[in-house]
Formats: sequence, structure tokens, C-alpha cells
Amino acid sequence: MKLEHSFAKELTSLSSEVKPIKLLNARLAVFNRDLAAQLDLPAEWQQQIHLFDALYTPDGELNRYSVAQKYGGHQFGHWNPELGDGRGLLLAEAIDSLKQRWDLHLKGAGPTPYSRFADGRAVLRSTIREYLASEALHYLGVPTSRALCLITSEEAVYREKQERGAKMIRVCQSHLRFGHFEYFYHSQQPQKLQNLFDYCFKYHFVDCAKAENPYVAMLEKIVMDTAKLIAKWQAFGFNHGVMNTDNMSIHGITFDYGPYAFLDDFDPKFICNHSDPQGRYSFDSQPGIGLWNLNALAQSFTPHIEIAQIKQALSLYEPTLLQEYSTLMHNKLGLLPNPAVAETNSYIINTWLDMLAAEKKDYSLAFRQLCEFDIFNDNPQLRDQFIDRGRFDEWAKHYILMLTKQGIEQTQRQSRMRQHNPQIVLRNYILQQVIDRAEEGDFEMFHTFLEALKNPYETIAKYKQFAAPPPEWGKHLEISCSS
Repeated sequence: MKLEHSFAKELTSLSSEVKPIKLLNARLAVFNRDLAAQLDLPAEWQQQIHLFDALYTPDGELNRYSVAQKYGGHQFGHWNPELGDGRGLLLAEAIDSLKQRWDLHLKGAGPTPYSRFADGRAVLRSTIREYLASEALHYLGVPTSRALCLITSEEAVYREKQERGAKMIRVCQSHLRFGHFEYFYHSQQPQKLQNLFDYCFKYHFVDCAKAENPYVAMLEKIVMDTAKLIAKWQAFGFNHGVMNTDNMSIHGITFDYGPYAFLDDFDPKFICNHSDPQGRYSFDSQPGIGLWNLNALAQSFTPHIEIAQIKQALSLYEPTLLQEYSTLMHNKLGLLPNPAVAETNSYIINTWLDMLAAEKKDYSLAFRQLCEFDIFNDNPQLRDQFIDRGRFDEWAKHYILMLTKQGIEQTQRQSRMRQHNPQIVLRNYILQQVIDRAEEGDFEMFHTFLEALKNPYETIAKYKQFAAPPPEWGKHLEISCSS
């Protein structure tokens, strides 16, 4: 494992040197051994990682160049140039054995020049939410940042009430956001914008740099990666909640977790953020917002790309998203993509979703139950879940006909479907129980739930409680953006 500090050294106009401030009686609560092994991190870091919030580390290197990043962003559609890492510091970039680059980013490190009078701290509640969500999506197969460790403390942090201060180290390819590019473009600093592009081609878009027009290739890649990501959100029923451009990664990963939620009862218009009464970032708005954000980013490419080329790059978004979403939904319903029956398959998929929405069925559990669909009987256990049984019967008739035509042996088809329909997803009501216990110093439920989330597609008896339908009181809990 090798540490570098390319961002801090080469993009000084986008960063401010800041040293982390220690938390009171900080201690390591959770360490991601699997991720540490992937990154080739030294084994002794597990014992000493709590030192990352001091002015030194075991090797005397990590915090030497710790920096807070500067960026802007469109927040709920409105441009705001006064953004940046208000409670996060880029410590270093770890280079693994495959020469891949991974940011080590400390959240909750104290105030920075971009904190805007805030304390720069994170609370245990939000830190647990991000840790578990990023791991949950990772094991579902959705691109995301990940959590390396969680550090708790006895320091009081004040939000709506007094809470326990915490930190975490987040890992991803880089923390470059749409808002980094927008900031230099809108502030009319062309040379600094050029330096940012040059940095990206050097470290993160190396293949694009070899293209006839590297800028077109880079924009096209960001467009397609973003489209594939949001298609996965829609297929797995994940609502991000705050898709501001400063929360959008150029790497097409889920990033900056706030008031997110997995769907309980299927409501396409579901809003997980109680600070979003107009529903700009509702579940069914996510695909459109993704394109809106890419349009905002694309303005930063205008010094290098003609408008017609930008439109062409952006035109890749919709077909890429629809193709990825179609593939995922075919897998979830056990259907084989076949252009000859595309219209029938679309009817089967869309009608199934319409039925779930009309009768407010639990999104993930309904798909998991569908894995047991038997073409040789009336499927009474599934059929009785629906009030409008006539509509179910009509849909099932088409579904059975298509499954029969495919000629896949039933147990094989059911087994394949189970690999695409999780039995366990992260439920906010369970998450709140985990948080409540952790705030009392008990992380046992955290670790149990984490292990369950690592095996979302498997039926494991000891995790049965996490696969149960949520109680009525546990549905649609309001979540804020509070750190």
C-alpha cells in the first residue's frame, strides 16, 4: 500500500489545508476488515486508526497534507457557489496493488473554511446511517462510496438535541463532484478549470485522455455511468433524497448519504426528505434529475466541446438508463431479453409495477415473493396478497405464457431470480433501533444487521427478523439532512 497526496499538491486552488481536531475520548467502534484488505492497508491500522483525528498517524504521514475541498453546486435547482467540505478532510489517496487510487476521507473532523459557522462535526446517528447504507448498496451491487471505519466518542454535539460526536473514514475513487467543475466555470476561472480537467485525465480518466477528443469521451463516460447508477437505484427501490449537483460524483457512484430510504410500500412519488415538500428529489423524479444535473455539469465542458457534441453526449443518458433498467427488471422477473417479445415483456414488467403501486405492496418483499412463482398452479399465496384478483389473474396469464415460452426449468429460473431480488434491504425503522442502541454504547445490533446486509440475497434463519415486513409505524419515517 502506498499513500499519495496528488489532490492536495496539484489542485491547491480547490483545497485548504486543515488539521483534524480530536474528539473527546475517541475510540474505534467499527473497522471494515474486508475493505482494508482490498486496499492493502497495513494490519496495524485497525489498532491505531483512532489516531487519525490527531495531528499525526502511526507512520507520521497521513495527515501531513489533509485538506478540505472547495466546490459549488446547484441545491434544489439553485446555484450556490459558497459550498465545500464543511466537516470533511481528504487525508490521502491510497494506491492498492492493482495501482488503483482510493481517497481516504475523514468526516466529522471539525470546522473548515467552508463550514459556514457550523461546528464541522458529525453525529453518531448520521455516521451509522452512511456506514450501513454504503455497505448495503455495495453488497446489492450498486456502485457507492464505502466506509472504512467508524469512530465514536464522548463529545457532545448539538443538533436538534444533544447527540454523540462521531467520525468515519469514507473511501471512493475520488471525491470530485459535478460541483467542482461548476465552481470554476461559473466563477470564470478558466485556467483553474483547465487544471482540474488535466488532473482528471492524469488520474481518473486515463483512457479518455487517449481519445480523439478527450473531453467528449470524459463527458460521455460520466453521462453513461450516471445513467447506469440511477437505473440501479430505481430497480432496487432506493431514494437518495438530496440529488444536488454537489452530491453527484463524476465516477457514477452513490455519494453523500443524507435522508435516503429504501421503499417500503411502493409509491413512485415517495419523498424521503422532509425538507423537500415539492418532491424535487422524489423516487420517480430521480431519472429526470440525473439528466438535469448532467446538463448543469456539461456547461463546464463548453470551452472544449461544441454544443452539438454536448447534446450528443447527453443524448446517451436516456437509452443507457432504459437499457440498464430493462436488463435489471428482466432479471428480477426471470424474463429473458428478446427483441421479438419486447412489447409483451414490457407489459408484464410495467403491469406488475402498476399492481404494486395501486395496492401499495412492499416493493422488495413483493419481488422476493415473486421468485417462488409457480407456472403449474394458481399461486394462491401471492395471489391473495392482491385485492384486485382479476387483474392479477390476467397479468399471471401473460406471465406464465412468457415463462413457458422461454423454456427455462422452473427451479433454475426461481434460483436465478433470488440472485436479483434481495430478501433483506436497509429499513429505516431497523436502522433507528440500531442507532438507539449504539448511542447507549451497544453496537451488537449494528454488527448483526451489517452481517445481514452483506448477504441480502440469501435466506439465513438468524437474520429472519430483518427480512420481515415493516410495521405500520415503521413505514415512511421522516429523515432530515442533519449531520
